[in-house]
Amino acid sequence: MKIRRVTGAKKDYIELLLLADEQESMIDKYLERGEMFVLDDNGVKAECVITKEAEGVYELKNIAVLPGCQRKGYGRGLIEFLFTHYHDCKTMLVGTGDCPATLSFYKTCGFAESHRIKNFFTENYDHPMFEDGKQLVDMVYLKRDR
Repeated sequence: MKIRRVTGAKKDYIELLLLADEQESMIDKYLERGEMFVLDDNGVKAECVITKEAEGVYELKNIAVLPGCQRKGYGRGLIEFLFTHYHDCKTMLVGTGDCPATLSFYKTCGFAESHRIKNFFTENYDHPMFEDGKQLVDMVYLKRDR
């Protein structure tokens, strides 16, 4: 298993990016200012995009694992890699939909709920967003402090 930084042609990974954020115009808002990493284990299995928001504060904007490769530790591996890669990271934030499975994943990775942005998905996406059969409305922010 190898994790490498993608410095150019980030859109080559658009199919993976769209697994976590299904509207390309929303991805475009953070893709170029963020750093992208891919996890390769006999082929790319996962990716993430992270942005620096303030001194010591980073935000995980996108993390996705190929459907057939989920629940094998790839997502958790990327998160742990980010904490070792960014030595100055004191707080990592992640925003996601109010989906029990996703929230549970982040909580097992050491994140705790921080705050919510009301109506984020209904006001910022051009179509209704659903995860596990539930319409996403509010953005749930979680944080993990070092």
